[in-house]
Formats: sequence, structure tokens, C-alpha cells
Amino acid sequence: MTLLQSSQPTKERDIRTVGRSLQPLSFILLALLLVTGIGARLAYLQVLEGPKLRKRAESNRVRMIPKQPERGNIFDRNGKVIATTRYPRSVYLWPMAHTKPAWSVVSPRLSKILDMPEEEIVDILEKAGANSSLVRIARDLSEAEITALKEYEIELPGVEVHTEAVRFYPYGHALAHVLGYTRELTAEQLEERKKDGYRLGDVIGQMGVEKAYEKTLRGEWGGQQVEVDSRGRSIRVLGEKQAKPGNDLHLTLDLNAQLAAEKALKGRNGAVVALDPNTGGVLAMVSHPGFDPNIFSKQTLSKKDWESVQGKGFPLLNRAVSSVYPPASTFKVVTATAGLESGKYSPNTVLQTFGSLTVGGVTFGEWNHKGFGPLGFAGALAWSSDTFFYQIGRGVGGRTLIEWTRKYGFGEKTGIEFEAEEAKGNVPDEAWKRRVWKMPWTVGDSINMSIGQGALQTTPLQVAAMFAVPANGGYRVKPHLLKDNDVASNWRTSLNMKPSTIKVLRDGLRKVVSEGTGGALRVETIPPAAGKSGTAEAWKGREKANHAWFGAYAPADKPEIVVLAFAEHSGGGGGSVAAPIVLQVMEEYFHKKYPGKYQKPKVENSQQKTPSTANRRRN
Repeated sequence: MTLLQSSQPTKERDIRTVGRSLQPLSFILLALLLVTGIGARLAYLQVLEGPKLRKRAESNRVRMIPKQPERGNIFDRNGKVIATTRYPRSVYLWPMAHTKPAWSVVSPRLSKILDMPEEEIVDILEKAGANSSLVRIARDLSEAEITALKEYEIELPGVEVHTEAVRFYPYGHALAHVLGYTRELTAEQLEERKKDGYRLGDVIGQMGVEKAYEKTLRGEWGGQQVEVDSRGRSIRVLGEKQAKPGNDLHLTLDLNAQLAAEKALKGRNGAVVALDPNTGGVLAMVSHPGFDPNIFSKQTLSKKDWESVQGKGFPLLNRAVSSVYPPASTFKVVTATAGLESGKYSPNTVLQTFGSLTVGGVTFGEWNHKGFGPLGFAGALAWSSDTFFYQIGRGVGGRTLIEWTRKYGFGEKTGIEFEAEEAKGNVPDEAWKRRVWKMPWTVGDSINMSIGQGALQTTPLQVAAMFAVPANGGYRVKPHLLKDNDVASNWRTSLNMKPSTIKVLRDGLRKVVSEGTGGALRVETIPPAAGKSGTAEAWKGREKANHAWFGAYAPADKPEIVVLAFAEHSGGGGGSVAAPIVLQVMEEYFHKKYPGKYQKPKVENSQQKTPSTANRRRN
């Protein structure tokens, strides 16, 4: 028993010590597994994931700040700045500095500071995408807004204020249609232009010179590689690529003539165009009603802003190149050319004029209802006799009249840089009339066309270019705006007119001013001028409201400027309404170019009494 009793404790000791000899080994194996796992993870992170993680860390520490290029300046022919750059401060946000849910924290604070709808901020960020670099949220910050952003900068990580280049037009309305404007790309434009390096928030020329010379004016983006701290504040610049500014443009425009045209047209819908008749360089181009192109430099447009550009009269429409009208009696220049060049009429031709002319049972009236007696070409131009030119139109026939209409450039674009904006107008012919009216061409159509009425449609720029032909001795020129455009300046197409035809035209147009309907220009404040009036019958709703035209060039013996004025639905005649507009532009041009050579106007042109009561007539 003793043996049995003595063996029991020994058995219990053996049970308690089972496996103790294996514990050190287990711990060693576990430790090895842990070390191996950590090592493997470290190896994975360093070897396989290393580049990716380094890039992520670098992106949190280093940022790329894009630098917008300055748009090229635009100058008039004398070196005066007419489009340049201003430097407002704008607020930007780094979408990549936040997770998307974090936008909902930053956006409300920005919304209150900037007085800007939170939804608009979020929309801008979503369009940019979470991986985008700096995105502009608002422009033209006030001092109060800048102070508030500084005060809350801890709550606004990734929000920065930068100075940026914004387009500025120092003369506002006066050059709106010819210069155009810039505006941020629309979503559709951005999609089309991404391949050309455009980005969200970029601006682009939307009309006029800004659109025509977008590639020249735009420049190239640059940027800075900046190291930032944990709050997103810049510590140092690591690298930089300078933005390349756009190229400057020097235009053919004469700022003095442009401002005079804007002032003269004020209050009337219409257009004024001034050209160098020898080169085609555009000296002035004004359309009314107008708009202030500076409003498009704003981040967002107010209701009032939109009303100012989309309101009554279509302010964005450039009537000088985009609208078409019957040229009325200014077109008698073409009819006279067709008659003289046809060989059916000589420079010495004299025709009896009448109170009316009946052809094919249709009566066509004379504007003064009684006629002028016998007239030659020069006298018929001077007094704008309708019945004289009815007879010329009937005599040469529609085919010859249409041929010379096209030779003068009507029915096609002039070639000015505004390709997308310029209208062709319309030169009706047999095929057109059959297609549109399902009727054949008649003698009556030729008679209507002979005085610039009927279906003939022209732009003010085309009519100005027509006056350049007799002014320069019989050549078509290409209207253009770029001063150094040698190709356009030297582009001259001869109409192969007989010298006698050119002489008759120039004598007749001179008589318009010296004796006839252009008496408004018979003054000592400008050199002797030549020109032609026109009044196109037109209706505005149910009321008759005629269009008024007047085109002129000066000096008559050696022309250096053509001015064409058009007043839409003026209700008056070309000599009484449009001619004084032409006079104001010419006075400004010649007084600035030749100081002291001509008398200064004694009274406001709009109130001047003209030497001839003939100005108050229809033509």
C-alpha cells in the first residue's frame, strides 16, 4: 500500500509537466511566423508597392499649380491699346486635397464667404473630377472675401487665392462687335478642344477678332511644382515652367474713327463701316445696339447682364457683316456700270426721266413723282433718278445686271476674317426665282433690281466695298482687320472696266455731294467728297419704316477713306439721316490726320443744317 501511496504523487507530477519541453519551440515558431509575415509585408510595400506609395506620398506633399497664359494685347493702327489684361484675385480649390465626402464640409463655408450657392460649388468640383489640380471657384474677390478666406484657412484646406489674367476692353461698347469677347469654354467646346490643350475654366474667343485670331492671341499654359505642408500651404517652389503669353495683334482700325462712328450712330439701330479703298483695311466697324464685352469676363452673369446682351434689338448681332438689307439707290453705281460696260449706252447718253414708267402693265414710280427732265449718267446719279435707271435696267436685261452685281462682290462673302459671322447676302436670278417663287424672271425684276430693291440683299460691309471700286479706279479689294496682312492688303481684282466708265462714276458720285442729294457733306470741315444716298422701303410690323443708306469717299480726287452708314428702320432718307453720320466720321478722321488743314465744325453734326433741301427726300 505504501508503495501504491508513494507512487501517486509521482504520477500527478508527470501530468502537469506534459508538453513543457515543447513550449520554447512553439514561441520560437510563432515569432518566426510573425517576423516572416512582417518582413514579407515590408518587402511587398517596398518592392512591389513602393513606386505607387511614393507617388501617393509625393502627391500629398507636392502640387502642380497651373499658370494661365496672358492673352495677347490688341492695338489699333496707331499703337493704341484696345484690348488688354487686368489682374483680379480668384479663389481656387484642390479637389485632390479632399475626399469627395469632404467637399460637403468645405463647400458650405465657401458658400457663405463668397455668397455663392453651395450647389454651384459642388457642380464645379464634380465637373473637374476628384483627381484634378487647381479649379477656379470664383473670380474678382473683394477685400472682405479675401480677409474671410484668410481667417478661416484652417477650416479650408486646399483652398487658395491666386491672381489671374482676365480680358479687359478699355473702350467697352465702342469696339464690341469688331473685337468680340472671350468667355469660358462651354461643355461642348471643352470636349472639342481638349485635344488642343484646353482645360476646364479656360477662356476662348467667342466672336469678332478674338475668335478669328484665337490661336495667335491665346498663348501656352505654364505651371509651378510646389511643396506644401500638412495644411496645404506652399513651402517652396520645386520647379517652374513659365506660361508663354499670346502674341499681340495690330489691327487696321483707327480708334478715333471708330469712336466717332460709335458716337454718330448712338440711338439708332444700324451699322457704320470705314475702309481704306486702296488696301481694304477696315478703319472702323460699328454696330448698334451694342453690348459691353467686359461682362463676359465675369464668373457668372446676372439677369441684368443677360438682358443687356439678349434684349431688344439683338445686341450681339453684328449688323455690319451678319445682317442683310436691300441696298436701295446706292446700288445705282452697279446699274450705271452695267449700262456703260454693256456697250448699249455711252458716257454721253441722255435719257428723258418721267414721273413714272409703266412696263408690262405695272407702273414704277419716280421718287419725286414728276421726273427730272433729260439726264445723263452723272446727273441721274446726282439726283438719284429712278426712271433713268429703270430704263438702263430694262435695256441691259437681267443677265447683264446680275453679272455685274456679282463682279462687284455681292452674293458672296467679302473675305473678312469673320468667316462664321459673315452673311453672303442674295443676288436673285432666274434659277433662284424659279426655285423660291416658282416663277420665271421678268422685266419687272430687272427694273426693281436696277434701283437696289426686290429680292437683292446685301450687308453694309459689301456696300462699303462696292464704293471702294470707283474710289480706287476699278478694283475689288478684300476687307480685312490685321494690319500686317500683306496677302489681303495686296489682293486687288480688276473689274476690267473702261476708263470712261470709271470717269462717269466718279463724276456722278462727286455731283451727288456738290449738287445733289449728298449736300450734308458739302462743307469746309472735310476735303471734297463723293458719295451716294439710298433709302430702302421697309416695314416694321404694320408701319412703314424705311432703311437709310449713305456711302462716300474722300478726298474725291485721291480717296483714302470710304465711309458707309446704314440706319435700320430710321424712317428718313439716306441724305438726311445717314449722310450726317458719314460726315462725323470723316471730320474726326481728317481733323486727327491733318491737324489745322480743315475747318472745325461750328455746331454738332446731328443739328447741322445741310446746304440742300434735297437731303430730306427718299433717296
